[in-house]
Amino acid sequence: MSNNMPLRALIVDDEVLARQRTRQLLDDEADFVVIGEASNGVEAVTLIESLQPDLVFLDIQMPLLDGFGVIDAIGAEHMPATLFCTAFDAHAVKAFEVHAVDYLLKPLDRDRFKRALAWVRERSSQPREKADSFKALLSELGNGPSRPDRFLVKTGERWLMIRCADIQWIDAEGNYVRLHVDGATHMLRHTMAEMLSRLDSSLFKRIHRSTIVNLDFVRDLQPWTGGDMTVFLRDGTRLTLSRTYREQFDQWR
Repeated sequence: MSNNMPLRALIVDDEVLARQRTRQLLDDEADFVVIGEASNGVEAVTLIESLQPDLVFLDIQMPLLDGFGVIDAIGAEHMPATLFCTAFDAHAVKAFEVHAVDYLLKPLDRDRFKRALAWVRERSSQPREKADSFKALLSELGNGPSRPDRFLVKTGERWLMIRCADIQWIDAEGNYVRLHVDGATHMLRHTMAEMLSRLDSSLFKRIHRSTIVNLDFVRDLQPWTGGDMTVFLRDGTRLTLSRTYREQFDQWR
């Protein structure tokens, strides 16, 4: 990108006044231009894909799909430079600082806003480092109140909202995972470890190196061979519980 070209910004926030405040502050910055606004996470995913902005002002707490859900859908390695806009507590803010991901506390302050833009100018050319920072942040905050209760997956030209509670089981396929939901499958670019960090650990258990199961859909378990067991789901699906992971079920014996 030429140094004379302004950085193209997308504003994502479910509050109209918050979007207006961000746009107002950007009006004073000659090297930034607003190319769009989104009022929810689903709109944000669509606009990030279609507009390919250089910078996203990303609200975290939004209905249906929060800011972390947006990153899940796009993929950390494909996200533009991102400034999180948050009213989170001190613990979460500390996580942003530790993982070198910048943020803006609401209500937005002009001086802090200018410092954040300086950070964007400096780091927008470091995509690998940015992706690693996103992944580290999501991993840490994935165990807190920010854990999403749904994922956004692409089906053809549409985006489909999948509730975590509806996922029956998950298996790995290369750099992707496959979500099994009511007879259909959906692909996400995640590792098994990343999925486990984003799911409720009391409900989702890893039963094999390539399989995670939702306990709410398990009908029964039966001995098999070599210490392994067969897991039967309510719809008749058979999965293998490796002996390596059997200890997770000892608490119910």
